[in-house]
Amino acid sequence: MPAPSRSAVPNSKQGLRPRQAVERMAPYHPPTGGRIERMRLDFNENTLGCSEKVTAFLAQHLVENDLAVYPEYGAAVEELAAFFKTGQDEFTITNGTDEAIQVLINTYVDDDDEVVILKPSYAMYRFYSEVAGAQIREIPYRPGTLQFPLQELLGAIQPATRVVLISNPNNPTGSAVDLDGIVRILKKAPNAAVLIDEAYYEFSGITALPLIREYPNLFVSRTFSKVYGMAAMRVGCLFSRADNVAWMKKAQSPYSVNSLAVLAARAAIRDTEYISEYVGEVLAARELVYVGLEKLGINYVKSHGNFVLFDCGERSIEVRDALKAKNILVRDRSYEIPGAVRVTIGTREQMRKFLTELEVVWKCPAK
Repeated sequence: MPAPSRSAVPNSKQGLRPRQAVERMAPYHPPTGGRIERMRLDFNENTLGCSEKVTAFLAQHLVENDLAVYPEYGAAVEELAAFFKTGQDEFTITNGTDEAIQVLINTYVDDDDEVVILKPSYAMYRFYSEVAGAQIREIPYRPGTLQFPLQELLGAIQPATRVVLISNPNNPTGSAVDLDGIVRILKKAPNAAVLIDEAYYEFSGITALPLIREYPNLFVSRTFSKVYGMAAMRVGCLFSRADNVAWMKKAQSPYSVNSLAVLAARAAIRDTEYISEYVGEVLAARELVYVGLEKLGINYVKSHGNFVLFDCGERSIEVRDALKAKNILVRDRSYEIPGAVRVTIGTREQMRKFLTELEVVWKCPAK
């Protein structure tokens, strides 16, 4: 007997059938429970938290009546535009990078349109593409080195390609493509929206943002979830030419970013000293981790972000769980890359503790 169509009337024990694109999707279950009291080296967050000036600004400017009013974005748009050196009409504030991806897909992708993504990369690229019913073409990072596959990506882009989604630097590999490579991609894909997700820009220093007026197919996203220490706020920005942004705002909920997040973003960009000092600390701690992994004979991938991917072979789950027992959280990525574990880089003090516990685990394998 053929399966009932989605339009079939369900019986009393049967719910409505979703779209076929949703039926085909695998559920995404981020492991986010029970993390607050532990050393959080699993989600690439700021391991110290946001600037004290952010919470002070919120306390100073938030009054009871503010929570009764729908968000107003005017002051934030003005300050963010000046900070990022763009026009006020060249970006939209988003509910984190996730909404930036969703808005881009909603604006430019129809059923069965081709979306090109890299593998492994940020899971939400595939997630929102699948929800839209897109045809997804995946280009793997180069085996062994996990370097950015520029030639392979250029070869995969076709006239029918509608969207190209690139994390730069890439999570979880830490690999990056330089500006020359980005320009080559933009020129190869004139009919596609090319998103350069710069969630980790502050650690790499590579940005395509100044190119948005030169290339009409370029989109750039930034987030306050990483270096700014505001992952709980869910706020980011999506940049492009003014005409592109106008189209995307038609596909975006008018109040998707809450007032607290907008206030926090304004305060965060003002404390440039805090961000500069934290980035410097992370880069120094990253070198410390390289040295520590080398002493243990553990292979790793040099990173452009605030995280390092290292190879535990068949012991990835064991290492993750043993560190968790010591209240140190790292992320197993062996489901994508055999043996891979990713550690967020925090302060040098935190990394010394991580390396000390890793050494114990590594030299005393579980029986």
